[in-house]
Amino acid sequence: MELVECVPNFSEGRDRKIIDEITGEIESVDDVEVKDVDMGEDTNRTVVTFVGPPERVKRSAFKAIKKASELIDMSKHQGSHPRMGATDVCPFVPVTGITMDECVEIARELGEKVGEDLEIPVYLYEEAATEEKRKNLASVRSGQYEALDEKLVDPEWKPDFGPAKWNPQVAKTGATVIGAREFLIAYNIDLNTKNKKIAWDIALEMRRRGRAKRKNSPDKHYWKGKIVRYREDEFPCGECDFVGDTFEEVHEHTLGVHDYDLKEFLEEQYDYDVSDLEGKAVKQRGEFDHCKAIGWYVDEYERAQISVNLTNYKETSLHDVFEFARDRANRMGVRVTGSEIVGLAPYEALKQTGEFYLEKMNMPTGVPERDIIETAIQSLGLRDVAEFDPEEKLIGGPVTPEESLVEMNVNDFVHEVSRDSSTPGGGSIAALSGSLGAALSSMVSNLSTGGRGTEEVDPILMPVADEAQELKRDLLSAVDEDTNAFDKYMEAKKMPRSTEEERKKRKEAMEKGLKHAVEVPMETARKSAKVIELAEKAAEHGKKGAVSDALVSAQMAYSGIIGGIANVKINLGDVEDEQYVEKMLDECRRLKEEYRKKKDKVVEMAEERLD
Repeated sequence: MELVECVPNFSEGRDRKIIDEITGEIESVDDVEVKDVDMGEDTNRTVVTFVGPPERVKRSAFKAIKKASELIDMSKHQGSHPRMGATDVCPFVPVTGITMDECVEIARELGEKVGEDLEIPVYLYEEAATEEKRKNLASVRSGQYEALDEKLVDPEWKPDFGPAKWNPQVAKTGATVIGAREFLIAYNIDLNTKNKKIAWDIALEMRRRGRAKRKNSPDKHYWKGKIVRYREDEFPCGECDFVGDTFEEVHEHTLGVHDYDLKEFLEEQYDYDVSDLEGKAVKQRGEFDHCKAIGWYVDEYERAQISVNLTNYKETSLHDVFEFARDRANRMGVRVTGSEIVGLAPYEALKQTGEFYLEKMNMPTGVPERDIIETAIQSLGLRDVAEFDPEEKLIGGPVTPEESLVEMNVNDFVHEVSRDSSTPGGGSIAALSGSLGAALSSMVSNLSTGGRGTEEVDPILMPVADEAQELKRDLLSAVDEDTNAFDKYMEAKKMPRSTEEERKKRKEAMEKGLKHAVEVPMETARKSAKVIELAEKAAEHGKKGAVSDALVSAQMAYSGIIGGIANVKINLGDVEDEQYVEKMLDECRRLKEEYRKKKDKVVEMAEERLD
């Protein structure tokens, strides 16, 4: 499933009616869901988060920008947050099934349409930027709305789309910045202190921009030390004790020893002129490249927090910054008590963190994903100062429709199978059998690892548990997929057939639908075959007390193979592509014979260990 997040910021945070009209436009597009609306009275700004399929999200974004241009008058706007337009910024974020390049294309297409149809000046930023200096939002928005009239006529700041002139329409709408970026996670780490200077101290060490180097702190609190400054003929390194006689010397030192360009760092992060550094503070880099952080005190929680923005969780993860903060806090005699996610976070970010902590405990990661997510929640202390419901806070995770077969309880499902309808039938039951086999192989592996004396089997069975969980998930999906597989064929049968051309198209669509109905149970058989291979490892290396479960795993998986093959054959009956039919039948014969022998081997091995 392709899923994109869009996070437009509107220059209105005081009139709920205006925001309701804008969000109403967003939600008017099918399959687009508004996940969060954060209104700020002081900033006079609202951040809206919505998700959905790419094209529909793009349509919603256009409708929202159009409505905002009608309702918000920038010539009368006042607020504490930097801004330059009614829709100030509109980023697209890849969530699942879509690349950053595709999000860049969406941003550019939307920018062109907003510029042409709404006559709003549009600047592209972040990954969609057309030149390097336009990547940074602060640079694009410099001077804010008040300087926009001069900016538009500056050749260096000509908009990427829309009018490059000031007129009554632009005076009302301002300009809009549209782009594509990685998911930004707003994340706060809680400390057991009210002293925000300690939170700041950790934040400065953490953030990409870094901090001023200090020395001679009277205790463990770095912020109490004296700032180190550049002097004539004295150029200290921010990372170690090296001191050069010239800037060139320390520059060469940082390139060779610390593997970064000091000149580039000072110019980009601090706007230093490296030819005139005397008296300026020496700077040291922060730990993480994709992290912005500050420290503050929160009245509501009566504690200090490190407030973090993670701009690329795939490179700088939640557990990276949490563990770093915990280490630094401990050095200063302070404790990290937990953390909170503000707004939404990607499901994958929490899954990644849950797996990290399970591995750190030397525990298997081949467990249900909800268990992995719960491990992340508990390890990060995400319920320390606020409730954390993963159903509400995470996006991009697996979604199972409420009406799906796998959401039914066992009793209802069995009753449904027994009714006088052809679905759910043997194909769905074959997939369910395979998934139960996978679950049992995972169970045996998890029971047999992570304990005293399991060091030899851990490297063998932990990966088995991981793979079994993937197969379990895929085969569970096939329970519903098999029931729905015939839909395309039935839709094709209903196509018009009045003319020769219509009959030809109908016939091609029916053939395509039949092949799809073949491929689904064939995939069930293939994946069930892989389960038998896992059951074999579980039977050989698992605990003796669980070997009977490995036997049942292999038997259930073989039922998945036989059931899948039966459904392949029955659906092949009307397929006209003889070469395709023969290919499928050959694979069916191979799977049935090869994995009957493997299943028998697992049963024999298990029975020997049981005797």
